Amino acid sequence: MKKFLVAIMAVLFSAPSFAQYSSGGFNLSESSVYYGIRLGINFATLTGDAPDLGTKTGLNFGGTVGLRLSDTAPVFLESGLYYTGCGASKDKNSISLNYLELPILIKYGVQLNDDIAILPFIGPTFRYGLFGGKWKTSGAGKVDSFGDGKFKRADMGIKLGCGAEYNKLYAELGYQFGITNIADWQVANGDDASAHNGAFFFNVGVNF
Repeated sequence: MKKFLVAIMAVLFSAPSFAQYSSGGFNLSESSVYYGIRLGINFATLTGDAPDLGTKTGLNFGGTVGLRLSDTAPVFLESGLYYTGCGASKDKNSISLNYLELPILIKYGVQLNDDIAILPFIGPTFRYGLFGGKWKTSGAGKVDSFGDGKFKRADMGIKLGCGAEYNKLYAELGYQFGITNIADWQVANGDDASAHNGAFFFNVGVNF
């Protein structure tokens, strides 16, 4: 957690170096393309037939690019690539699911004053499982989360929340829930199991 807080401070203090980019940020009065970097934290869970574990804290970081879609309304299309950590954890039992994530979000900008804008958003997000995730149990050791017939790598969900920008500094809070069944095993009666990702997230960053 200490390293995470240090990384957030590094992102925030790097913001002045982007001030020279006059095209940056959410300028709601004109068409624009913007870019951004994001760093944050996930509070992830698993629902369905996955083991009844608690919330797992995971890292969330990546880069974004956005485009204004309308000359008459502050509507933006934003995408990018993220690393995002999901799963669940309780005591000595944990499931780590590491993903490469591609969100496709629609944002609507509301200019509060010359410096501050708020941007609610919603859209689908597509994830693919990466190496390194482990399913750990206190009695049976650990196995690869995406191997050994445990979890499927491909996942799709819905991401929604609200962001705020102040002089190119950006913060957002939201929730993402999986709509794809990622379980790759069967329950006791032989039926296919069901498991879905879910996570509250908080990110900070800069737009330029």
